[in-house]
Amino acid sequence: MIASPVMKTGSRLGFAAFVAVALLAGPARAEDKVLAKVNGSEIRQSDVAMAEEELGPSLAQMDPATKDENVLSFLIDMKVVSKAAEDEKIADNDDFKKRLAFARNRLLMDSLLATKGKAATTDDAMKKVYEEASKQITGEQEVRARHILVETEDEAKAVKAELDKGADFAELAKKKSKDPGSADGGDLGFFTKEQMVPEFSAVAFALEPGKISDPVKSQFGWHIIKVEEKRNRKAPDFEQVKAQIENYVTRKAQADYVAKLRAEAKVERLDQPAADASKDAKPADAAKDAKPADSKMAPPAKK
Repeated sequence: MIASPVMKTGSRLGFAAFVAVALLAGPARAEDKVLAKVNGSEIRQSDVAMAEEELGPSLAQMDPATKDENVLSFLIDMKVVSKAAEDEKIADNDDFKKRLAFARNRLLMDSLLATKGKAATTDDAMKKVYEEASKQITGEQEVRARHILVETEDEAKAVKAELDKGADFAELAKKKSKDPGSADGGDLGFFTKEQMVPEFSAVAFALEPGKISDPVKSQFGWHIIKVEEKRNRKAPDFEQVKAQIENYVTRKAQADYVAKLRAEAKVERLDQPAADASKDAKPADAAKDAKPADSKMAPPAKK
């Protein structure tokens, strides 16, 4: 279903992760074909695969043959230029050493957190999150409604008058409504109170099925609402939300692990007065990232 104006609105791998893949890949397997040699140094199919992950967005529009050629060319250039950098002692530069140390620390962090996150995503852990979220959903009311959206109150009154004379709501929505979803006869599908702007929800949830509202004003214009059906909301099937749950369990496990290490570490903030520095005891940003965007596991949008 096309997003309606009554509804509320609300990685690529970095260098360290790219290096992580390279270091963790291990010895080349028998099928890992050598594609090129640069001054005797091999470039294998696995190197191309890793580079494609790193370069991802810039390759999206290329056909497979062009992409493979460009990535291999990039790796050849990288070998050539990095050798020249070694010859010029770039690795001895203080700035290079700092960047290398940063990349190493980031690589170590990403690799360990990936391991902890993967270990946490057991079937039991994911099912437990699903069951807890399902309890919050079950019993919440949903309404299926149609609406006709117009610019002015006078237009809305005229639409209501036609409906009172027996005009078909869906056909009138197709002709009169400025909602992008009017091609569906103004059908909004099922929604909860929180998914719509308050003015709209208040009227929609007060109407009985089959009833049509008087004009309702919101920030988007004037609405005429018809309620088609009401029901108690059901949790989506586990498989429908499995990917979301896996992501949540992973990020929460990582945030909890970082918080534990942070609490055990001696952290001294020299950029702040002692009183303020003592408050810096937990990784707030990591905790925010671990919070699921919608703990109620909203089912996929209909239509």
